[in-house]
Amino acid sequence: MVDILQGISNLVAHPLPNLLDHYQSKSNNRINAVRDALEEYVKDLFANTIDETNLERKLIKYEQVFSWQGGKNNPPDLIIRSGDAIEVKKISSLNSQIALNSSFPKHKLFINNLMISSSSRKCENWIEKDLIYAIGVIPNKQLKLLWLIYGDCYAASQDYYDRIKNTIATGISTIQNVTFSQTKELNRVNKVDPLQITYLRIRAMWGMQNPLDVYNYLNLYEPDSTFQVIAIMRENKYLSFPKSSIHNLESCVSSNRELTIDIKSIKLPDNPGILISAKIINYKIR
Repeated sequence: MVDILQGISNLVAHPLPNLLDHYQSKSNNRINAVRDALEEYVKDLFANTIDETNLERKLIKYEQVFSWQGGKNNPPDLIIRSGDAIEVKKISSLNSQIALNSSFPKHKLFINNLMISSSSRKCENWIEKDLIYAIGVIPNKQLKLLWLIYGDCYAASQDYYDRIKNTIATGISTIQNVTFSQTKELNRVNKVDPLQITYLRIRAMWGMQNPLDVYNYLNLYEPDSTFQVIAIMRENKYLSFPKSSIHNLESCVSSNRELTIDIKSIKLPDNPGILISAKIINYKIR
């Protein structure tokens, strides 16, 4: 099974700040947008296919590594076969907020989440997945910073978001003289006009603070770097990975002084007054 430590080891061997140029030169113009190039890069990091130029071999490797390769409208973007799920986000500046649209933040991915597709539910036998937010900061088509953050270090438990969503949906449904229809969103009104041809969707638009703001007490970002990767995971998650993955990454630390692995205390998303032990993997190019 592929894991994030293998992905980071591949990244250290193949840092690609100039994503779009790289993938346009490798893909016969199949990749036209920075967002698509970022998704391709994340897939290649986990599949170890950055240097693979044969598209057929690359697709076969993707199929071996990922049980789900995503859809445009539903999270997640990737599910590692028997492993973690990955949600890729692209922002254009260091301080931009993270737009999640109709899906609230997830500390983990559950199969009963209404916003995931039926295909991702059936991609393998699973109930719950750890979720990695891969957030690329790409100003001027250059990958400046890549965050790899586990959801349980970034978002609160599902109950917090379900509670506010259900409270708002229930409140809307009590509005008089409006007939609502059942929906996965906050609510929906059909047959709004005399011809009964117009409908109104009432949907949530979720967003999160940028990790730079969320973890500002850790001073992880180095402005002088031209490219930086910061991974955050609970210490027990780090220790759950195969010893071979841990050894390979820690071997990279001894040979590359720009790669560090530290233990820091981060705020527990469900209760910021409690600190939990987290592994911070930081790699930069100056």
